[in-house]
Amino acid sequence: MRAIVLREFGSAENLRLEEVDDPQPGPSQVRIAVTVAGVHFIDTKLRQGGPMGLLPLPELPAIPGREVAGVVDAVGAGVDDDWVGRRVVAHLGPASRGYASLAVREVEALHVLPDGLADDAAVAMIGTGRTTMAILDTAALTADDTVLVTAAAGGIGTLLVQAGRNVGARVIAAAGPGKAEVDYEQIEGLETTVVLDGVGGAVGRTAMETLMPGGRLILFGYASGEMTPLTAGDLFRFGITATAAIGRRLTITRELESRALAAAADGTLTPAITHFPLADAAGAHAALESRRTTGKVVLVV
Repeated sequence: MRAIVLREFGSAENLRLEEVDDPQPGPSQVRIAVTVAGVHFIDTKLRQGGPMGLLPLPELPAIPGREVAGVVDAVGAGVDDDWVGRRVVAHLGPASRGYASLAVREVEALHVLPDGLADDAAVAMIGTGRTTMAILDTAALTADDTVLVTAAAGGIGTLLVQAGRNVGARVIAAAGPGKAEVDYEQIEGLETTVVLDGVGGAVGRTAMETLMPGGRLILFGYASGEMTPLTAGDLFRFGITATAAIGRRLTITRELESRALAAAADGTLTPAITHFPLADAAGAHAALESRRTTGKVVLVV
């Protein structure tokens, strides 16, 4: 099969297309002929050789990628042959190996796709979408809220902006220059009731300081490379609450995946997607790292 192989940690150019042996499904597994694979910001950090959150560094050589959609083309022992030919999407978990034309996964992790849901949208929702659902559950947005979303041009951010507007909240989408209605330099002095922060660092701190008394700070990442500087004293000073919506809180993944896919299928949420061919995985990583993408980045196999 064709796969993107990482043999040395470092720059995006270390991601190279190679021919490798076809994987075979083991007991309770299926093999998926991949049509679309998801690219995550975490993938770029792991490729560089730096651990990200709870994920350990992969053993090299490695095939990155934890989200795939496609058609089941083979099954392992104990799996019904009726699975063959079904369109499915799956999160591959820490095992990864999604940047490839074939991938294997346990059958219980699969979601069968309805006819109206495209493969690229399904890939966008199986990981990024499920995280979005966890953030929204934590935030509990209402029509009375004024919500500031950082990283609003990213895969999660674009979905959060839609979800906030769906409930009637006033939503302020913030991102780098030219990527959203408000640049990061313009958020100082705003007044908000909820901040959904995926950037961290100085941007996250400035966003936090827009919260009015009783406001909620929901943390879902630190794309800047630094967590939002925050102390217990800040909570007293500003009269706010702060909650991390991911990490160890992200445990009911199957339910969150199902809800995310259903939201895309019925049109409640529409993921923004940037496409690259599988052979240009290096270009996808480089574009993601330099903030030249919008929404979810996927590789078309």
